[in-house]
Amino acid sequence: RVKLIYYIGDPAFASLHPGAGPRHFCFAPSVRFAYVINELDSTITAFSYDSSKGALSEIQTLSALPDGFVGKSFTAEVQMHPSGKFLYGSNRGHDSIAVFAVDSESGKLKLVEHQPTRGRNPRHFSIDPTGKFLLAGNQDSDNIVLFGIDQASGRLEFLREFKAPTPVCIKFL
Repeated sequence: RVKLIYYIGDPAFASLHPGAGPRHFCFAPSVRFAYVINELDSTITAFSYDSSKGALSEIQTLSALPDGFVGKSFTAEVQMHPSGKFLYGSNRGHDSIAVFAVDSESGKLKLVEHQPTRGRNPRHFSIDPTGKFLLAGNQDSDNIVLFGIDQASGRLEFLREFKAPTPVCIKFL
């Protein structure tokens, strides 16, 4: 089993299934739940978090790809919407952003949609601090795509595309 190492609590790790390839990690705003995007098998693992012990307990693992997808794809970035209601993950190969609704009581995820990123290899994306916009950087097609975020459903709506050479990281200042 693969171990996700973090430096609080005892034990100071959480095990993931073999071949997962944990890449990025984020907490829900409530800090009751945490999420890991697994690069190698294109999954997302949800954890409950016990802050008194600093311990993570797996509650769910699901695919970041659509049912029936055939082809090569790897995940990259995972981010939580500021409201804590939605989780987003990027798929490189399928070239999409997977959108999930988050159950506030259980922390479990439910697929909302897969939104094409209008480019190749969405290595990174970022949600603006207001939670109204998501910018996805497509590394291999030299473009950044601006999406509006529906505040009720979490769905993404294409707004605009910008040319940018090899975008690999997007940060709001």
